[in-house]
Formats: sequence, C-alpha cells, structure tokens
Amino acid sequence: MFTSSGPTLRELAVQALSSVERGYDLLAPKFDATPFRTPDRLLDPFVSAVRQLGPFRIGLDVCTGTGAGVGVLRRLCEERVVGVDFSSGMLDLARTAEGAAATEDTPRPEGAGRPPSPAVDWVRADARALPFGPGFDLAVSFGAFGHFLPRERPALFAGIHRALRPGGILAFPLPAPPPVGSGPYWALWGFDTAMRVRNLVWRPPFVMYYRTFPLGPVRADLTRAGFSVELM
Repeated sequence: MFTSSGPTLRELAVQALSSVERGYDLLAPKFDATPFRTPDRLLDPFVSAVRQLGPFRIGLDVCTGTGAGVGVLRRLCEERVVGVDFSSGMLDLARTAEGAAATEDTPRPEGAGRPPSPAVDWVRADARALPFGPGFDLAVSFGAFGHFLPRERPALFAGIHRALRPGGILAFPLPAPPPVGSGPYWALWGFDTAMRVRNLVWRPPFVMYYRTFPLGPVRADLTRAGFSVELM
C-alpha cells in the first residue's frame, strides 16, 4: 500500500476535498509512490497481448497521469506517442520522467541493442473533448475510467474514436469484479459510497468510483461510439 515516500493522510484528505484536477496537481509529486499507479506486473502482460495486434506507428495515452501508459506505447509504437491529461502537475512529472527515460535510450550503432524509442509529446486537455483528428493507430488508457460518470462515457469514447485512423485500436485492461460479498467487494462498495456522500455535501466534486464501469454497459457505449468490441 502506501510507503514512507508516499502522501501523508493529511495530504490525501486535502486531495480528496479538492476538484479532480486540483487534487491530482497536489498528488503528482508523490503519485508514483501510491498504489494508484498501474503496476508493471499488469502493464507487461498488456504489452504482450496488444503487440500481436500491431504494428503501430502512432499511439495515444488517454489520461496519462505520470506516464505509465506512455511507457507502454513507447514499447509498442514506432514513430510517435502522445500523452494527454488535464492535470498540469501530472504532466510536468511525466515530462521529467520521460526525459530521464529518453537519456537512457541514446541512439546506438545500427544493429546494436533495441531500436530508438518514438518521439513523445504531452498535451494538456480534457479527455471528454479530445483535440485530435484521426491520426492515431493505437489508443490506451489505464486506471482512469473511474473518473468519468456513466453519462460522460459516450463523449469520451466518441472522442477517442475520432482520434483513431480507420482500423485503429482502443485497448485497455478491465479487471474482473470481485465476488459479491467478498472483502474486496465490500471495500469497493464502501469507497464508492463514501465518495457519493462526499460529493453530496462538498463542492467541488471529486469524481472517482470503482463500480461505475461494468462490462455490459461499457461494451454498449463503445459499440454506439463506432467500435467493434473484442475481449482478449
């Protein structure tokens, strides 16, 4: 869970009482030391599964945060990667981390080591109104869909669909729901209930729910946005 280098209880409380954007600006310096960052043990199998659907030239990471998805796309795309988020604090941290990663990827003589990584750009924008035309072969997102209410999903998916070239792919992991009555089930139920109460009595709202992204309705929204949905 949280480590000594992660946020304090007070810092988490201040974040939770802020807007989503301001909350993540505040959390950004310590975000990668929290359990909220998608772990590599989940990213590596994702890369293996999606790579077989390629090749991909240009990739888009929706709600990139500190750049975990950009790291995935750097392994999958040949030419260019774009990370988009509406938190300037998270993007600043992602740029810093990417600069360090790019330094490690200095060009090697032809035939030596792995090929050069694609160029990376960072864009501050709201995922519900993405400012892109059809230029991407692959779009991904990790751990961000709980920040969108069900009524916001159509605009979100429609914007991603517009950003993809014909034949482009949107790929994201979707964890299986915990068994009803299990410890994780009640933990998620309790968290969502607490957030709903918080948003009833406090403004601005902080939208983050774990039980608002069920497979059936999400699949229907994706289909209406123009996607053909497959499970891997």
